Amino acid sequence: MSTAACGGYASFHEISGALSLDLYRFNFDSSGFHQDCPAGIQPGGLELQAMKILICGGTGQLGSDCARVLEKKHEVTALSSHRLDITDPVQVEEAVRGVRPSVVLNCAAYTRVDACESDREAAWNVNVAGPKNLASAVEKNGCRLIHISTDYVFGGKKNPPEPYVEDDKTGPLSYYGKTKLEGEEAVRRMTDRHIILRTAWLYGINGNNFLRTMLKLALQSPERELKVVNDQFGSPTWTYRLALQIDRLIEAGSRGTYHATSEGYCTWYELARYFLGKMGIRHSIIPCTTEEYPTPATRPGNSILENLRLKNEGLNIMVHWKVDLDQYVSESKAQLVSGVKSSA
Repeated sequence: MSTAACGGYASFHEISGALSLDLYRFNFDSSGFHQDCPAGIQPGGLELQAMKILICGGTGQLGSDCARVLEKKHEVTALSSHRLDITDPVQVEEAVRGVRPSVVLNCAAYTRVDACESDREAAWNVNVAGPKNLASAVEKNGCRLIHISTDYVFGGKKNPPEPYVEDDKTGPLSYYGKTKLEGEEAVRRMTDRHIILRTAWLYGINGNNFLRTMLKLALQSPERELKVVNDQFGSPTWTYRLALQIDRLIEAGSRGTYHATSEGYCTWYELARYFLGKMGIRHSIIPCTTEEYPTPATRPGNSILENLRLKNEGLNIMVHWKVDLDQYVSESKAQLVSGVKSSA
């Protein structure tokens, strides 16, 4: 059995409404972790006012980590699709008027890349109509929208390790990528009060992702040969780190299109070997080519994104992917293993 990229940043489960405020928050300079300060106080003594933030897809892989980070100093309402269906413009308008947020953070998306090829109507509704509804409500109610997008808006034809920057020409290869690009354009047309944040190769403690799939397969049958693609390149990105980066962008009042992925790059095969090695899990992983592992959706060969705007504006807090993955394993190893075993 073989496997390739999977996962995404939104799953759909129930969550309670508003989350509590905490007393401390993190502050970062352009190199990473900086210091702890009381909530609402920046280094240098400048006070920041707590905001109301509405998170759509708030219980998914990225949304849950965003709630965890942002509740440290803001009033956060994190809603799953059961609580807020972004494809319904009436629900969206009522939610925005009801919460009255300063920022709407859209972590909801249809991210099953291969399923998008056949379930096109659902993919379009969530990835295009949904962001359009949110952008319309943001424009009417005078708040800001942060919309999460993807490396799949690019064609991946550059030779690795040459990365894609924000202004590079797009050219999605899959229907998923096309819907995400159309979602970006819908946001841009509806409001200029937006951040479009492209990221890639996400993993976290919640939801399904490539690392959890590898862990499950290795635990089920350590001796079974697993083929993993070794000619697709990208930057594995921890959702918790990305949530901290989103926090930094909110503080800065940024607008426009940004890339936010970990530094460095690898292939899916290299990622799987490194992760399982850190987890101390026996495995029999061997490399294969994309051609040897055909899938319904065509994936870009080069998904490496450069955080050019973040760096130029002194806002980048992303670190090398191995640094974050080491911390992820250190903090979550037992939970990952028990979670995978319980779902088997």
